[in-house]
Amino acid sequence: GMTDSTRRERLAETLGAEPATASQLADELDTPVSTIYQDLKHVARSVRYDEDSEFLVAPPECSNCGFNNYDDPVNYPSRCPECRSESIEEAVFKIE
Repeated sequence: GMTDSTRRERLAETLGAEPATASQLADELDTPVSTIYQDLKHVARSVRYDEDSEFLVAPPECSNCGFNNYDDPVNYPSRCPECRSESIEEAVFKIE
């Protein structure tokens, strides 16, 4: 298996190349989605200190009512806080 730091470097490289959801990253890095979310939080923090890069998130959005005003977009809500629908589009992450 990869070390955390190696996996996070690969995750950051992947997001630098193209936007991806946590599921896509999980497939690509062969890692559980829950771990990917931990990695994303870590990578988001380290990118914050890099003046040349920006960690961008298109937040999760409810397919049913369109709600997307999450306090913490780096997580995967199982249902919409507004309408309780479970059809949530995944957040998309990107590093620019």
